[in-house]
Amino acid sequence: MTDSSTDFFTALASVRDFTKVTDSSLYTPLPDDWLLVLSDIQGSTRAIEQGRYKTVNMVGAACIMGILNIADEIDVPYVFGGDGATLAIPPQLADAARAALIKVRHVAREQMSLDLRIGLIPVKDLRARGLDVTLLKYRMSAGLSLAMFSGGGLSEADRLLKSETEGGDYLIPMDAKLEGQPDLEGLSCRWEPLSSRNGKIISLLVTAPFGSKDEKTQIYDEVLKKLTTILGSKAEDYRPTSRQNLRLRWPPRAAWIEAKLTAAGRGLLGALYRIGWQTAVQMYLEKSGKKAGSYDGAIYRDELIANTDFQRFDDMIRLVLDCRPDQITAIEECLNAFHEQKKIAYGLQSSDNALMTCLVFNMAEGAHVHFVDGGDGGFAFAATGMKRQLAALTSDPI
Repeated sequence: MTDSSTDFFTALASVRDFTKVTDSSLYTPLPDDWLLVLSDIQGSTRAIEQGRYKTVNMVGAACIMGILNIADEIDVPYVFGGDGATLAIPPQLADAARAALIKVRHVAREQMSLDLRIGLIPVKDLRARGLDVTLLKYRMSAGLSLAMFSGGGLSEADRLLKSETEGGDYLIPMDAKLEGQPDLEGLSCRWEPLSSRNGKIISLLVTAPFGSKDEKTQIYDEVLKKLTTILGSKAEDYRPTSRQNLRLRWPPRAAWIEAKLTAAGRGLLGALYRIGWQTAVQMYLEKSGKKAGSYDGAIYRDELIANTDFQRFDDMIRLVLDCRPDQITAIEECLNAFHEQKKIAYGLQSSDNALMTCLVFNMAEGAHVHFVDGGDGGFAFAATGMKRQLAALTSDPI
């Protein structure tokens, strides 16, 4: 494998067609000395049942923002999972990333009453287990490219993080503490829940657990083609963000959550004041059509829609789509057929709306990403359903 290179992800050629992200031949192995950084919210199911999924999403996104803000010029690949996150980092960022996650965990516990399980797993350890971590750069827009992951290593890392017997060497102990607050500048959650335009928002996970790389590529390709046929067009036409459902309110519904996470250096009241002031100005500019500095409401909305992270591949297909009821029925029937053939396991959760969490890096350059997830447990509950199907498949020999 190649040695560490801080410009590894930057140097990758990008693809624009999402249907190509399932092709394992287009992926490049991560350098052998890189690490996967993982976080997972313990007890997330209970928090979701208490109506706190927005808080869960924000803490998951905070783990990404906390590391990106200490990465300087290094382009760090990442995945948002709803109730956690995964990033790939070069070894020179390991100590800083560990410190950033410990600080995020402290804030999550003290301010949100949520416990984070966090860990760092060397890529070479995953390869020693016969798995790999390979990346593809998917270009969403002129200002944003995201990483797609393949090779099975991400799924194995997630299993190790949650394992009571095998994950110990990789976990950052719960009693590890550091002084100071995490730098979460750029993390925000000021948009209202995204109401469905077509009927329901679905959060969908699909994994092909068996077969060679080529066989899995073929299965994922078949699934995406079937979904395209059911939808009648590409998934892009069913993204959960649109000009019709992007709404702001004052004060923002999640202002308190954002303030608790981003209060470093300004205090809680200072953070609330800043959020309230910025949202008021944004709403004025939106209604008046005026511009201020790098903010142009019309351009920003178009960029936001283009930069919505609603379709992803990270050792599985991960989609958030706004669908009609008949389409959802057809999708379930299609996926059930694949599952009965023992080709896939899947999880699907539906909701009346989607939640959006934003990371803003450089608005002038269109560099901002918007994570979306179903409003009633989304990926977290879809993952539960998928794990049940996986357990059934592995206990029933092919």
